[in-house]
Amino acid sequence: MTQPTATPGSGDTAAAEHHDVIIIGAGLSGIGAACRLRQDLPGTDYAILEGREDLGGTWDLFRYPGIRSDSDMFTLAYPFRPWRERKSIADGADIHRYIRETAQEYGVTERIRFGTRVLGASWDSSTARWTVETSTAAGPRRYTCSFLSVCSGYYDYERGYQPEFPGREDFTGTWVHPQFWPSDLDVAGRRVVVIGSGATAVTLVPALAATAAHVTMLQRSPSYLTVLPSSDPVADRLRRFLPARLAHRILRLQYVTLTQAFYQLARRRPERVKKVLRGLALKFLRDESYVDQHFTPSYEPWDQRLCVIPEGDFFRAIKRGTASVVTDHIDRITATGVRLRSGEELPADVIVSATGLSLQPLGGITIHVDGEQVDIGKTVTYRGLMLSGVPNLAFCIGYVNASWTLRADLVARYVPRLLRYMRRKQIAVATPAPTASPDRPLLDLQSGYVKRSEHLFPRQGRRDPWRLRQNYFLDAIGLGRSDLSTDMLFTPASAVGSRAARVVSPSAAGIAADPPATTGATVRSATAEQEAAL
Repeated sequence: MTQPTATPGSGDTAAAEHHDVIIIGAGLSGIGAACRLRQDLPGTDYAILEGREDLGGTWDLFRYPGIRSDSDMFTLAYPFRPWRERKSIADGADIHRYIRETAQEYGVTERIRFGTRVLGASWDSSTARWTVETSTAAGPRRYTCSFLSVCSGYYDYERGYQPEFPGREDFTGTWVHPQFWPSDLDVAGRRVVVIGSGATAVTLVPALAATAAHVTMLQRSPSYLTVLPSSDPVADRLRRFLPARLAHRILRLQYVTLTQAFYQLARRRPERVKKVLRGLALKFLRDESYVDQHFTPSYEPWDQRLCVIPEGDFFRAIKRGTASVVTDHIDRITATGVRLRSGEELPADVIVSATGLSLQPLGGITIHVDGEQVDIGKTVTYRGLMLSGVPNLAFCIGYVNASWTLRADLVARYVPRLLRYMRRKQIAVATPAPTASPDRPLLDLQSGYVKRSEHLFPRQGRRDPWRLRQNYFLDAIGLGRSDLSTDMLFTPASAVGSRAARVVSPSAAGIAADPPATTGATVRSATAEQEAAL
C-alpha cells in the first residue's frame, strides 16, 4: 500500500511516497518487470517512475524513418503475451503499440508516474530503504522503497554520440542526428549523406531512398550485414492452427535456438560465416568488387553486433541506384557537402550523423550507499543483474547477441524470486559480496559506442555468479534455479538499525584482484552469523 513516510537519513520531515518496489523506466524492460512482479509476487506494492510523457522507452524516443526491430519479434516480445502481428521484423510504431497494450492489459499503466525524471537514489542501512530523488514539472518529488529495480536501459536519452567534424559549422544544409529526428524533415528530391554503417544507418538508407534524389552511406569501414525475411510463413501456419500462447512458445524456442546456434558458429567457425554473409550480399548486388570494397569488414563476425536487413531492402536500394556506399574518411564538412581524404566531395542537402549512441549505466542516475557515492565502474556485476556492495538493487541489461527481452525477462523473474525468498526468511537486505576478480568488461563487443563507455559500467569476472553470460539457455537454467544465497550477505529484518547492518563499502566492493583468504573468511562468517539469526 502506498504510504507517506519521513525521508530516511536526511533529517527532512517532508513526506515521501513509499512503495515496496520502485521500477525506474517504463520501456520494454520496465513494463515487463512490472508484469512479472504482478504475476509472480501478487500484492506487492510498486510504482514505475518514467521521465518521459509516454511509455515505450527506446520505441518512444526514436522516431527516424524506417525504425524497426533488429531482432525477431518472437523473442523481442514478452513470453507471457504473444506477438500476433504478421511481421516478425516489426516497425517501431507496432512495437510501441504492443508495449502500451501489454501495460494496459496487465494493469500496469496506472502505476506509472510520467514526467518523473530520477536524479539519484540513496540507500540508508538504518532503515533499509532507498530514497529516490526526482524532478517533475511541479518541482522536486521524493520516493522511498525497500527494493529498487532499474530498467532504464543503457542509452543516454539526452544526447547521442556526435564526433567533432571539422567545418561542420560551414554546412548550409540540414544536419540531423537520428536520435532527435525532426518530425517536419522532408528529404523528397534532396541529396542525403548518411554518416555511419551501423544498424541505424542501414535502416535509414532504404527508408530515405524511397523519396530522396539519392542517398549515400559514408562509412569509415564496413560492417557485417545479414538478410532476414520480414515475415515467417511457418509462424503464420502455426498461429492459424495452434492456440496463440502455444504457437508463441514454439516460435520463441525456434528463434532462440537459431540465433544462439548462429552466434556459436560465428565465434567458432568465423570463416564459414563470413562466406555466408558475403554470399548474401552477392546475391543482391552481383558485383564482387563492390562487395569486397564495402561489405568485407576487417573484424570477425559478432566482434560487433550484426546488422539485420529485412528482405534485403538496403541492398535493393543500392541495386536500384537510389542509394550507394562510399568507404572513406572525412577530411572536413564543407558548405555543400562532405570532402573526403581521397579528395572526392559528396554533395549533400541533408547530412544525417548516424554516428552512434552514448551509453550510460543505470540511466545516468547517481547512487549513494550510506552517504558514499558508488562508482559504478568499480563494482562487479552479480549474475548480470545486481552490483557488488549495493543492497536491494537490480538492474536490467540484455544480450548483445540476441534480443534484449530474452534476458530482460529472466531478470524480471529473478527479482520476485529473490523478494519471495527474503520475505520467507524475514530478510530485509540482500547485498552481493564479491569473491572473484573483475577482469573483464561487462559488454563483450568491440563496437565504438561500447568501447567509448565501458569504463563507466560494472565489470565481470570469469566464474559464476560474477559473470554476464551471453547464452540464453544457460541463463534460463542458472537464473531460474540458482542458489540465492551464493556470495550474498543478508541482513535479517530484526537487525535493521543496528551498526552491524551497514553494508560492505561500495568502493571496496569493486575489488581489482581476488581477495585474500581472510576476506573470504569474513564473508563466510558474516553469512553464517546472519543465517543463524534467521
